[in-house]
Amino acid sequence: SLAVAAVIRAQVQQELTVETTEGTGISINCSHPDIQTNQFIFWYRQLPDRGPAFLGTAHKDSKELQDPPGQLWVSADRQSSRLWLARPRRGDAAVYYCALGD
Repeated sequence: SLAVAAVIRAQVQQELTVETTEGTGISINCSHPDIQTNQFIFWYRQLPDRGPAFLGTAHKDSKELQDPPGQLWVSADRQSSRLWLARPRRGDAAVYYCALGD
């Protein structure tokens, strides 16, 4: 017999580029309209020539981040989230990813 596993790909949309000046706070937005009740939102960043590094996860409301300093914020309907970098430095220039998972 053949077992088939159906995988539902969680869809997220992100902006291509956001820019700021050093020390000026910035928001990085993520849209996930099909998020499921049990799913968490995970944020990662990938510095140049490095692998992705975990920043934090949230389910609802907001959560403080220590490194880099900032906050993860989830909308009331959980269909979008935002990574707020409070005091970005030159070394925070990176690719930032959001993802959904259980």
